[in-house]
Amino acid sequence: MILSALLTSVGINVALSFLFLILYTILRNRPNYAELYVPRLVAEGKFHEDNYASGVRGFLSSFKWVKRAWQPTEDELLENSGLDAVVFMRIFIFGLRVFRFAAIVGIFILLPFNYMGNQLNIDFTDLPSKSLETFSISNVDDGSNRLWIHFSAVYIFTAVVCYLLYSEYHDIAALRLSYFYSSKPRPSQFTVLVRSIPVTAGRSFSESIESFFSEYYPSTYLSHSVIHRTGKLKGLINKADKAYKKLVHLKSKKSTQQNSKRGCCLGICGRKAERVDQYEKKLEDMEGNMRTEQLSVAGKEVPAAFVSFKSRFSAAIVSHIQQGVKPTDWVTEPAPDPQDVYWPFFSASFITRWMCNVAVIFSCLLITIMFLVPVLIAQGLTNLAQLETWLPFLSGILRLEIVTQVVTGYLPSLILEMFLSLVPPVMIVLSSIQGYIALSQIEKSATIKMLWFTVWNVFFANVLSGTALYRLDVLLEPKRIPELLAVAVPGQASFFIAYVVTSGWTKTFYSELFRVKRLMLSILKGGLCCDSDDELEVPSNPYHKEIPRILFFSLLGITYFFLAPLILPFVMIYYGLGYIIYRNQLLNVYAPKFETGGKFWPVVHDATIVFLILMHIIAIGIFGVKKLPLASSLTVPLPILTFLFHSYCRRRFLPSFKGFPAECMINKDRLDRNDPTISSFYEKLATAYEDPAMERVRFSEASESSTTPLLRSYR
Repeated sequence: MILSALLTSVGINVALSFLFLILYTILRNRPNYAELYVPRLVAEGKFHEDNYASGVRGFLSSFKWVKRAWQPTEDELLENSGLDAVVFMRIFIFGLRVFRFAAIVGIFILLPFNYMGNQLNIDFTDLPSKSLETFSISNVDDGSNRLWIHFSAVYIFTAVVCYLLYSEYHDIAALRLSYFYSSKPRPSQFTVLVRSIPVTAGRSFSESIESFFSEYYPSTYLSHSVIHRTGKLKGLINKADKAYKKLVHLKSKKSTQQNSKRGCCLGICGRKAERVDQYEKKLEDMEGNMRTEQLSVAGKEVPAAFVSFKSRFSAAIVSHIQQGVKPTDWVTEPAPDPQDVYWPFFSASFITRWMCNVAVIFSCLLITIMFLVPVLIAQGLTNLAQLETWLPFLSGILRLEIVTQVVTGYLPSLILEMFLSLVPPVMIVLSSIQGYIALSQIEKSATIKMLWFTVWNVFFANVLSGTALYRLDVLLEPKRIPELLAVAVPGQASFFIAYVVTSGWTKTFYSELFRVKRLMLSILKGGLCCDSDDELEVPSNPYHKEIPRILFFSLLGITYFFLAPLILPFVMIYYGLGYIIYRNQLLNVYAPKFETGGKFWPVVHDATIVFLILMHIIAIGIFGVKKLPLASSLTVPLPILTFLFHSYCRRRFLPSFKGFPAECMINKDRLDRNDPTISSFYEKLATAYEDPAMERVRFSEASESSTTPLLRSYR
């Protein structure tokens, strides 16, 4: 039953992929096809239909995209998409290296020994119904010397993973320094954010900053930009932006109706009574309100500012040294790049930020508890006996073979994935109210939250739902946790294999490559309206969604390496698909929204260490359950050695990810002295950190066409 349910899951996912492929082919003549699947190339003016022999449809369906995604070197990807994109792809490369070795050991060594065991007393005349358990460690006889093969495999696998982790950490740290030397001067390298500027009688904050830094940094101080309270102004700009888009749509619809007698497709595009001049008058009123608000905002200074210097070294000194006598005054930190700045929380007080952080902690706990409901539903579907107990009126239907295979093999992982897809936007919102000043900081915080949320709610909650939730007394005895995991984890192998297929293979294929959500939205807009006047939207890579997903499959591969090695080929295929698909997305679809310089890699390293230690804990428990106490005792030093290795790596490499060495910054500053463009860079730096809401609002002239930008709004 387990194998047939798994095959049903694979078959349904393949069928879904073909369904989306057919739906995708139906739209081959849509004029915005390139905007759907290569929006970055279109936005950058690099898309030429001649380069795609049969259009984008033929390009994707003929798998020519695989060749184009494979061809660029890592240096070309670095130049095209930045260091964050390179580090993101290194996660796939690291995963392929780890699980290539794991698959060789697991499939060709461990799996045969598992199969030759007799612990489960399997009737080989009914092999398909129990085949997955046959190939797991559960089938090895208790106290068998064959378990020493598994013991040795755990040690060897840990050593290989640690070696690869060290190698990747070393290479990425070196790549980060190389990227620093080769990159052009960036505003964030010369700028610091100064908070808690003390109030001085008779002086504005701007005057206080000018006086302080001119006195103590006379040779390197360059300029500053004081932050203002612009929340209300940004709200007015956003409303005006929406009104402008509506006006453009009305003008476009009016022009279309004048050239054609055909009305709207379904008659729901709007009432003809909506007149263009009403919106023009509305925009004129908004313009006046915005100009008035801009004048009033000029006096609403916040005790914070971006202060720029003439050298990177000076900015680094200021950001790391206490500036005032009081440690709570003139608080400094490195500034993000101008396009990375998240403006809303600059005016928040310390107590507000503290209360928001407390609220975020409680919100995360609440979401975690609430997510147990879909976990229990998914686990109930995998246990038909339990499901019949809960819903006895479905017992007749559940006895049908096809229904049984679909319910046990496909629906649990699908339901779990559907609910899990709702969590990343919530994590972004929670991270955005914690007081971070950069979009990259929000993204990284949401990535960490989403990672551990996924580990707990998808892995532990599913593994323990059938045991710990009914035996809470076990959790009160920490010594029995390895034993509990040793019993519970192997039993969920079939569920997680189906989850890899559902959430990994198929979702990566149709959700990423075919961009199904965007495709469906395009279909709806095309069916409901005559014309679409939406601006081309070039998305950025959602690291907070993708990195936790990738690392979760790494968790499954590591923990099940010696327990149920049959999962390893499925994980390897996921990493192979992901490598080529995401390369295509980074080159053709996603445009970088910010650049952290590879700061996501420490998150990957830390998570992998935790996964290894979890594998060691399970190994301690499984050898104890299998009545091999000596192997269990000899495994105890392994998590300690792994943690010591992790501590060494943090001391060796992590400082390089928090900032750049003084040697590198001074050398780079010396090179800039001979750069003829550095003076123009200083001029741009003086205004780089001005709040976009304070810039002048630009309206089109009455004679301009409706396609001319009416205003430029910032969010």
